[in-house]
Amino acid sequence: MVSSKIVVKNPNGFHLRPAGMFCKIAIEFRSKITISIENTRVNGKSVLSVLGACIKTGDEIEIICEGEDEEKALAVLIKAVEEGLGDKFNA
Repeated sequence: MVSSKIVVKNPNGFHLRPAGMFCKIAIEFRSKITISIENTRVNGKSVLSVLGACIKTGDEIEIICEGEDEEKALAVLIKAVEEGLGDKFNA
């Protein structure tokens, strides 16, 4: 298991586009992907779960990856979140 914390910088948080992009990327990996925010853990491969977490700008999330390709999955997902998951903004 590997994990990393990151602060969400998207101006509107994880609305449908970034949540969908996160899940689209997560599904490409065999590892179990979980997003942890405060006391909530959600399936990182489920758009409804990610949307339901109500992740807003400024929130610190932890991305947890467990499985055979966990390190690559974590690196790709962290980079995607840093780049805005399809949202355009000044990072």
